[in-house]
Amino acid sequence: MPNTKDIPDYYQMGPGTLKIPNALFKDNRKRICDRLVSKNVPRGAVMLFEGGIQEQQYDTDRDIEFQQESYFMWLFGVMEADFYGAVDVDNCESILFMPRLPASYAVWMGELKTPEYFKTRYGVDRVHYSDEIVTILNQLRPSALLIMDGTNSDSKSHFQAPSFEGMDQFKVDTTTLYNEIADCRVQKSPGEMEIMRYVNEVSCEAHKEVMKMMKPGRMEYEGEATFKHYAYMKGGMRFVGYTCICASGQNAAVLHYGHAAEPNDKRVNNGDMLLYDMGAEYAGYTADITASFPANGRFTESQKFVYNTCLKANRAVLAAMRPGVSWPDMHRLAEKTIVEEFIKEGLLVNGTVEEMTEAYMGAIFMPHGLGHLIGLDVHDVGGYVNAPPRIQEPGIKYLRTTRNLEEGMVITVEPGVYFGDALIEAAYANPDQAKYMNKEKIEPYRGTGGVRIEDGVAVTADGTELLSHNIPRTVEEIEEFMNRSN
Repeated sequence: MPNTKDIPDYYQMGPGTLKIPNALFKDNRKRICDRLVSKNVPRGAVMLFEGGIQEQQYDTDRDIEFQQESYFMWLFGVMEADFYGAVDVDNCESILFMPRLPASYAVWMGELKTPEYFKTRYGVDRVHYSDEIVTILNQLRPSALLIMDGTNSDSKSHFQAPSFEGMDQFKVDTTTLYNEIADCRVQKSPGEMEIMRYVNEVSCEAHKEVMKMMKPGRMEYEGEATFKHYAYMKGGMRFVGYTCICASGQNAAVLHYGHAAEPNDKRVNNGDMLLYDMGAEYAGYTADITASFPANGRFTESQKFVYNTCLKANRAVLAAMRPGVSWPDMHRLAEKTIVEEFIKEGLLVNGTVEEMTEAYMGAIFMPHGLGHLIGLDVHDVGGYVNAPPRIQEPGIKYLRTTRNLEEGMVITVEPGVYFGDALIEAAYANPDQAKYMNKEKIEPYRGTGGVRIEDGVAVTADGTELLSHNIPRTVEEIEEFMNRSN
């Protein structure tokens, strides 16, 4: 057992990777305690949390590679499975409850660490074993036991409330905590912002490595392998934040391509546009960046039009973002920009921008929301906490938040322009939309896929900070970078 002086009070995957001090998680605990006190939670209340559980794959004994549950990570920074944690709301005293592991653990899994080790490693006030929860809580005599219980407004999945033998001895409050802590996670602390800068920096460099090596004849998944290799080798990022989307040609019109039925397995053809949506993860915090570029390093004129339309929408939103701005208004700005460019190019005709907006023409070519909160989850929590209801209209109904922007938010800006057969055919069949569609101009774009330009953006006091700034974005930058690299 190492001397406690040798136990780090920070997380760092390896030399040259980012150090994350325990103070970051202590600050998060104070933030939620202060918030609850301001909401007049009864004195003597204690929050209790259950961390992620180590699970096996189906009916086998193969461990699924463990990743910590996000709320528990936000509060304690604990990397290991099967922990509980408690926080006294009045004084922010923090307690971890560790699993009592068998002696055989040391043979199969490694050193059996002590409560003293975890106390130093995670900077908490006390550590006990999980079979002592009831004893310790009885000593605290909580006026109420606040536990997480609620439904994620984005995934619609229900959060599994913690449970333990003897829980019925306490007055349990399941209504207070979930939305309060979700809302706390929306505004990133300065320490969290440093992690977001780091994951975006490494992810940008990984994307550039992909741009260097992808060319006609390669397989889509080779770009995925390159991204993951760079992020892990250079950034210590063992995980990505979501399934990598590595689409070429017509696959780029499939918004969440890359899943088990479409596993990035197409050969890249000369003339294909590539759409690579990938983000690396560090200590649970993830980037989400999409780069679109021509496989052969040169844009055709039609590819330039689609790409520049998307880039113009992206930049229009970035220029308009600041605290107080409505996120649905930013979605509408992106759609409006796309429609205006389509009118100029003659793909949409016989109407004004306003008339086409009323007919939802923008949603045919950008059928998803403009962007989402991001942090410990790629679609981060809090999007519909203290927010107007979801707007039930084409395209914008997929927007993952309707909140006004606030300083400290990190959000993606990801307009897209796609030529997907299903939506184009539906528009041709709809008289209210077909009258604006110039089939002669639209048809040559079918089968070409689409473009998405996605950036991670932090909202500052007077505007924004572009976290994913270090990646070629203009046509000229992309062509120069790719042809210099080949």
